[in-house]
Amino acid sequence: MEPKTVLKEKFFIVIRGKTRKGFCRGCIGRVEAELQPGELMGLLYCGGSNAGSPKSGGIVRREDTYPLTRHQAQLLLFVYPASKRLELLCNPQLFSAICKLSQDDLVVVKHKKGHLPGMVKNLMQIGRKENKDDLHMLGFEVEFVDSDHNLSSKKPAPLPLFSAADIVQVVPSYSLPLGLHWKDGQCGGLNRKAVTRINSMPNIGSRARQVSSNDTEQSVIQSQSSSASHVPLEVGSMVEVVSNTGITVYGVVQWLGALEGKTGEWAGIELDYEVNGCSDGTYGSQRYFTCKGNRALFIPVTKCSPDSRFLCSSTGRETSKLTDTPPGQLAEKGEREGEDMQEIITVPPFEDTEENAPPIPESKALSLLVGRMKGIQGHVNSCYLDATLFSLFGSSVTLENICQKPADTDKPVTCTLRKIVNCLRRQGFVPAASVMNFREQLGCDTFRTEEKDPEEFITVLFQKVLCMEPLLKLRSRQEICHGAYTFQVFLEKEQMGPMPTVQQLLDTSCLSGDLKFEEMPSCLMVQMPRFGNKYKMFSHIIPSTELDITDLLYNSPRECFVCGHLAEYECLHCLPDRKLQPGRIKQYCSTCNTQVHTHPSRQGHSPKTLAVPADTASNTPVPRHTMQLSAVLCIQTSHYVSFVKYGSDPHSWLFFDSMADRCGDDQHGYNIPEVRACPELGDYLSQPEEELAWSKPSQAPELVRRLLCDSYMFLYQNPTMPLSKPNHQE
Repeated sequence: MEPKTVLKEKFFIVIRGKTRKGFCRGCIGRVEAELQPGELMGLLYCGGSNAGSPKSGGIVRREDTYPLTRHQAQLLLFVYPASKRLELLCNPQLFSAICKLSQDDLVVVKHKKGHLPGMVKNLMQIGRKENKDDLHMLGFEVEFVDSDHNLSSKKPAPLPLFSAADIVQVVPSYSLPLGLHWKDGQCGGLNRKAVTRINSMPNIGSRARQVSSNDTEQSVIQSQSSSASHVPLEVGSMVEVVSNTGITVYGVVQWLGALEGKTGEWAGIELDYEVNGCSDGTYGSQRYFTCKGNRALFIPVTKCSPDSRFLCSSTGRETSKLTDTPPGQLAEKGEREGEDMQEIITVPPFEDTEENAPPIPESKALSLLVGRMKGIQGHVNSCYLDATLFSLFGSSVTLENICQKPADTDKPVTCTLRKIVNCLRRQGFVPAASVMNFREQLGCDTFRTEEKDPEEFITVLFQKVLCMEPLLKLRSRQEICHGAYTFQVFLEKEQMGPMPTVQQLLDTSCLSGDLKFEEMPSCLMVQMPRFGNKYKMFSHIIPSTELDITDLLYNSPRECFVCGHLAEYECLHCLPDRKLQPGRIKQYCSTCNTQVHTHPSRQGHSPKTLAVPADTASNTPVPRHTMQLSAVLCIQTSHYVSFVKYGSDPHSWLFFDSMADRCGDDQHGYNIPEVRACPELGDYLSQPEEELAWSKPSQAPELVRRLLCDSYMFLYQNPTMPLSKPNHQE
């Protein structure tokens, strides 16, 4: 069959599949030709010092690849080993932010001294391009910021070079609207590789940080009168202030009122970055709000203007329409005037009290939550956040302890979250304006307008908003323990059947990667093997209502798969054995390990010795450690919804869609959220998993079919172990 030649340059990374003619997981290639039966003829680029030069080509299945731009391919080539490339791709929001880095953007990088803050100075080309097929690697030259959050003033020295995988956090620079620009540079030596510096725009971004000893709070107050705002401000408004030197700083209004000894109305603004001369929310001896040091600016309201970064965009104009316009007035323009007016009038006003509302009890969930204009109202790509918040805080008791801290110790964004949770639990409805206020306080403007994936929001939620330590502690093959907030399933499709269970996916992923849980988690969020709405490894996945992680705990007693005595060996090769319950973890005592592996088909297996506590007797009963399914996040055509378990009854399931319907047009309308009871899901999940594996999803009820086909993340909880550990690493 004649290959179809590719005219436009295309790159890809291999995300799964067995090694085939040189292509393995994590390899990067360039498409040379597209073959008709879904195969690609590609040119392979290896990693390490020879990354710029391609090796011989090969053929790879299109379904085993993920497309990349040239820039993405160059960044990933500098990441080594190849497995780290896939780990980076599993955080698409972080990788996307890394691809868009500009000069003077603030980043946090992994360093031998720990995680250090720094500033991107240059984009570097690595490797010599000796022929047209060579591809430069790309890295970032980063200047560290000292402990006082100032640029290091030490004598000039070569700046360290970091790969995209070394960057763990990105804080976009708002003072420089242009990104990195290409400019021919000189070649120099770095680890015996040719390195070309790609200088950024002139260092005008650093001028924003010059609002320090010379441009302190008083010089900012003397901002030009032309920037005065005639738009009423409120707490949560995003504003900008222009100093008399022409430097613009941005922030969020956290306080409005009168300052002692000052006339007129003043605003307390939490700035996007630190400015010498500012405070942590105090003015004089009085505290007006709380934020990080050198970020609180007090200024007359007349000197503030709405943040022009959002006013100038169509999306910004759309989000600014979340004003005090009564929903009833909007409904008059809708196609179903009477019905929508009735729905909106029945929504009671939220009474903001200091007392925390408990999780919604099972007996009240249906009457409080089910219906239209119920749940959390969506607005501007917020479905990922709406579905996650509804799943975590509606009825779950696991997260209850973290909401019990005194309100005066919380950050403003935490207080805003507390109000949303209380509103949902008391009224059964949270308006879009409340959620938009929360999105504005998350620390990155993309949370306000762009679509995200739940795992990125979950990390920010627990780490920055709730100040929690990682929910999971995972121990790897190298005996290294690292923390995580969600668990991403990695495996080969050939290891599983056509419709696996979550239990099988988790077990296989942990064994394949030689990972164990250091301790029993209170909350476990398992992300399925898929990339957003573009690719999913399995067409259907069966939810496991109970997740048994006994055999996934490190240094914990386990029972023999055959006789039930204390296990001493574990065998990954026995996992898919059809004669030994395929998909189940296999561990054996010494006797059974010998007997099982005398079979001719298993003599090539390599059982691994388990770490068993020294004082454990061979006949000691092994307690089972299980977690209960509490919610499922699903995605279909870029839209997230959720299924939530609201009680102990097997039929106590809810389906939530924050944008189930819309009243009015795109410019003047609003979304109608809806919560539906879904007892049919309980009926389906009550069947044994063995029967479900042979069932036909097409014959299941509509919502059940949607869960089986579109599941993105499964949330499990252990109600007996509520979360309560604060993060002291702030």
